[in-house]
Amino acid sequence: MSVFVFAAVLFAALLHASWNAIVKFGDDKFQGMVLLSIAHGVIGLMMIAAFPIPARESWPLLAGSVLFHLIYKSFLTIAYTRGDLSRVYPIARGTAPMIVLVVSLMILSDVVTGSQIFGILLVGLGIVLMARGVFAHGEERALIPYALLAAVGTAGYSLFDGLGARASGSASGYVGWLFFLDAFLFTAGGLALRGRAVLPKSTRIWTLGMIAGAFSVGAYWIAVWAMTIAPIALVTALREVSVLFAVFIGVLFFKDKADTGKLIAALVIVAGVIAIRI
Repeated sequence: MSVFVFAAVLFAALLHASWNAIVKFGDDKFQGMVLLSIAHGVIGLMMIAAFPIPARESWPLLAGSVLFHLIYKSFLTIAYTRGDLSRVYPIARGTAPMIVLVVSLMILSDVVTGSQIFGILLVGLGIVLMARGVFAHGEERALIPYALLAAVGTAGYSLFDGLGARASGSASGYVGWLFFLDAFLFTAGGLALRGRAVLPKSTRIWTLGMIAGAFSVGAYWIAVWAMTIAPIALVTALREVSVLFAVFIGVLFFKDKADTGKLIAALVIVAGVIAIRI
């Protein structure tokens, strides 16, 4: 992985943590996800108009990705109603690199070196350590199954999108259709569940939703592009460094607890990133 791709994926990780923090900031997490989806749809339409239609071979993979994105967003929304950003986010993201690594080694042709595998495992370990407070500090344990199901969604769409973008002939066109279809289904579901009440009346909330959506599209657009030229397992693991950014944001802005355990976990994640880059 080149230095440019490495830096781009880390920047995408920062954007990803930022949009999660914006969604967490709102009082209504489901409404936040609906607004995020509306922004996805608008930006997706602009990308569809600007970039080529993906090749026919990529559409089944695109359909699978949309399904896993819906799984991820739905269960992440529920998890955020039950726990701190600095706990939910690590659990939701932490197991995904392990799943992607195992699948990559079993069925993909991507070449991953021994040091890179070690780095991916360190990143995963650090993320799991970051989440241990659910047990150690008696936080709300009801978030765990929802966060883990969100992790399954993350692993699933990462694999489908890495392969789909490679087969599409146009990663940008693929991402445009992905965000548009995902937005259409999630927004339709939100309106079906709550009607127009799911749409906020506050201009401020609309603005936050649109900003979160723009960050989300930018973050994943970079990641999918990176997957076309670098191993999917490596890109997935580096994306999860967003956990570090999420923890810092949680501590600074949401007054989440900062303890020695989180610091140790952060150092383990950093060590994993270094191992991946060496």
